[in-house]
Amino acid sequence: MALAAEPLPDLDDPAFGRLFDRFGDGRVVLLGEATHGTSEFYRARAAITRWLIETRGFNILALEADWPDARVLDAHARGRKRPTQAAPPRAPNWMWRNAEFDAFLTWLTAHNSGRAPGAQTAIHGLDLYNLAGSMRTALEHLAKVDPEVADLARDRFGCVAPWSQDDAPGRAAGSGRYASNEAAVTSRLADALARQLQETAGGDEALLSAANAARLLREAPDYYRAMYYGGAEAWNLRARHMSETLQGLMESKGRDAKIVVWAHNAHVGDARATEMGVVRDELNLGQLCRETWGDEVRLIGMGCHAGEVACVRTWDGRVEVKPLRPSLPGSQERDAHDTGVGRFLLDLRPQVHSALRRALSEPRLERFVGAVYRPETERASHYAGCRLPEQFDAWVWFDETRAVSPLPDAA
Repeated sequence: MALAAEPLPDLDDPAFGRLFDRFGDGRVVLLGEATHGTSEFYRARAAITRWLIETRGFNILALEADWPDARVLDAHARGRKRPTQAAPPRAPNWMWRNAEFDAFLTWLTAHNSGRAPGAQTAIHGLDLYNLAGSMRTALEHLAKVDPEVADLARDRFGCVAPWSQDDAPGRAAGSGRYASNEAAVTSRLADALARQLQETAGGDEALLSAANAARLLREAPDYYRAMYYGGAEAWNLRARHMSETLQGLMESKGRDAKIVVWAHNAHVGDARATEMGVVRDELNLGQLCRETWGDEVRLIGMGCHAGEVACVRTWDGRVEVKPLRPSLPGSQERDAHDTGVGRFLLDLRPQVHSALRRALSEPRLERFVGAVYRPETERASHYAGCRLPEQFDAWVWFDETRAVSPLPDAA
């Protein structure tokens, strides 16, 4: 790995983004992150995205965010009237209400200023339409009738790694206690979603929004029921929804569409090269993008060894900063740490480093930290086996990291 590692310049150096020009020949570039709460990942994605917009003509930024929340960001970026939000932004809202993303949003607003609407770069959300708002409604009900199951359901809703070995919610689902609450909870979830769709209808992308809303209303009961019990079905429904939303965005722009996606490594890396695909038959956005657009897709993951991370203890908890434990021996991250290079790019494409691909062909542990971080169960909660060269086209490495900086009004 050390021989193939390309040292990266400082994140504020324009040369950082320039090194990723090699991936600008694709139409769909997915930029991952090993945690939702690391400053370097946000700043790196901002630098790469800025380069792709300015020099390669990328015109859509798609986020792992709910559609109405992203509409607020898009209105800011394109100088439009702020849309009304029918519900608070998704939990945790610090994923987009942080100083790092705010700095990028300020740049994008200036970039779009004075450009014709068709020449501006838009921001859209890929995730289930205000999933967070409808989940809050269901959890409030469940907390009144069965607080213990409510806590377990909260864990389900916040789980980024579907292969987690920490399966207390799964055991509860099998006990029959979930079943006694299922009808009431899923009904409240679907009703809350329907109200939010009605209240947020319209806007400049009315047709696109309407199509997204119609699909969600059709899928909502099955998704919420699957999410409530957990397992592969819920994850796959979410992955397909994100993929279909991305396809709708591409179709809306026609052949001129060039999209950058910001999402977690669990969504970006091809699932077929991970435990989620091999063991649990789970899909993800990266796999579905490759199946849809083939050679026009570039998948770029990011990893780190240690430092600190912004996170929550439970899905709807308050944000805090925790030390990020050093990566485990035998993991992709420990191998990268052992190179002694603090910041580097690994180009994993076959035509670039065939020997490196062979060396990394066997599965190794890889760390996945979502909004929720549980260092006390690090191995069970946050690691899975992956084949890095098949999972990503490239991997960006930061040895020591710091936490993202939530804005004062973030929760």
